[in-house]
Amino acid sequence: MKWFARQTPRDIWDEAIEGPLGDIEAAERIRAICAAASAAGSARSDKRESQRYERAAKVAMEIAMKISDGVMRDDAVHRIVNLCMKANDLKTAQILFRAIHTGWIRETVQRDHPTLAQ
Repeated sequence: MKWFARQTPRDIWDEAIEGPLGDIEAAERIRAICAAASAAGSARSDKRESQRYERAAKVAMEIAMKISDGVMRDDAVHRIVNLCMKANDLKTAQILFRAIHTGWIRETVQRDHPTLAQ
């Protein structure tokens, strides 16, 4: 009986994107992905959660690459760096940190995550 089958809720990063996103919509989508992944991951930390973080970060990075405005892109990357740090993915966070060009965003990331500046 499929009526009683438990369906797992779909994550926001698994939802299909219909049509091209503008910069603002892309930034909002990244914000929602990072917030959902951070909230969902706070309950437990195991291999399955680690995979969820990785999927969320990957989708967010793909969206961020399409943002044409530099400041909006850097802010989106900042959110993804925070997600990577929460998932203990230091290698990816360091790579993304180097991609941030806006000075004040870079300083904020350095203040929040001093290990990335090394």
